[in-house]
Amino acid sequence: MTMERTLVTYPDEHLFAEAVATRTLLTMNEVLGAHGRERVDVAVTGGTDGTAILRAIAASPLLGVVDWHRVHIWWGDERFVPAGSDERNENAARDALFDGLIAAGMMDDAQIHAMPADTRPERERAAATPEQTREALRHAAAVYQSELLGELGETAAMDIMMFGVGPDGHFASLFPDHGELAIDDPRTLVVGVDDSPKPPPTRITFTVPMIARTSYLWICGSRAAKADAVYETFRNVRDPHYPASFADATQEVLWITDRASAARLRG
Repeated sequence: MTMERTLVTYPDEHLFAEAVATRTLLTMNEVLGAHGRERVDVAVTGGTDGTAILRAIAASPLLGVVDWHRVHIWWGDERFVPAGSDERNENAARDALFDGLIAAGMMDDAQIHAMPADTRPERERAAATPEQTREALRHAAAVYQSELLGELGETAAMDIMMFGVGPDGHFASLFPDHGELAIDDPRTLVVGVDDSPKPPPTRITFTVPMIARTSYLWICGSRAAKADAVYETFRNVRDPHYPASFADATQEVLWITDRASAARLRG
């Protein structure tokens, strides 16, 4: 059974980012205030909207409300590229928020659970066969799944996940009509992608079963270029042409938008 969805809309992309930042900080604080909770686990996202949200968190007057020493950060997906690449979501996120928190002594680097980078030498990557690349991706996905299970146990789940939505309706690195979207084995939490239609082609992503385990799931999209994707993913359920329509959670599922991206839903 799919959790009921709610649409939340803000006037423009700047207020959108600030509102998601505020919601994230307050929800993290509420989770940490729950009886017996020692930590909160949050999966963040990349892209223009994801990075804007992290920058808004860094600038928020509520930043200090959260006990960041009890926060663990994960990624819902990542580009499988070398660690120093500008294409890595991790690097943009660290620059936007997490390196500043670590420098200020508000959290430790061990609380940042980045997805594995591609550690193969450049020459080896260039000469790799498709099967060798797929094997590198399988290994990287297995390493991240092992870290999830080691940290959180067999029922590993995020408290909060936030994802952007692409103009094609993708979320995480789950793309329209691609096989990774159809994975429904609850034991498969992380998978490699070797044929992403959006560069770079090699990625690692949470699966639909892993995403559905989260408590609070937010699909975040701003600007007019996302209007069709927001419309189709919000209205449809589990439509393989619009992957974000598979978004589900155990407590809350929100589509958070600005007016431009929600224009078709708002009429």
